Amino acid sequence: MHLSDTSTDPRLDETLQLIGSDKVEGTEVRRPDGAHLGTIRRVMIDKITGKVAYVVMSFGGFLGVGEDFYPVPWDRLKYNEMLDAYELDISDDQLSGAPKFTDEAVYDFSRAEGRRVNDFYGVPTSF
Repeated sequence: MHLSDTSTDPRLDETLQLIGSDKVEGTEVRRPDGAHLGTIRRVMIDKITGKVAYVVMSFGGFLGVGEDFYPVPWDRLKYNEMLDAYELDISDDQLSGAPKFTDEAVYDFSRAEGRRVNDFYGVPTSF
């Protein structure tokens, strides 16, 4: 196996402690009661620290049209094996006020915006 041919090697997909980003993308996000909330569309990694900063969760729309996209701090998600999904404890009221962008918008992933997102979700900002 060549290092460049990793897409077909299951040993690189997941271990007990690690998971490949391609396996996270497309995973459902559910509420603690199991209700579907959205889907993880993208994993965003801080270039400086190398740590996962956010996931971008899609929500709403129909067949991919009219979806909104929510940057959610990685620290707010918890993997729930029973749900086979990531869990986010957020109410409809909170979600309606959460930072988001639409498919047509270019999102500003600046440090200032990161602080705003982290403040909204009550996550300490480390940058």
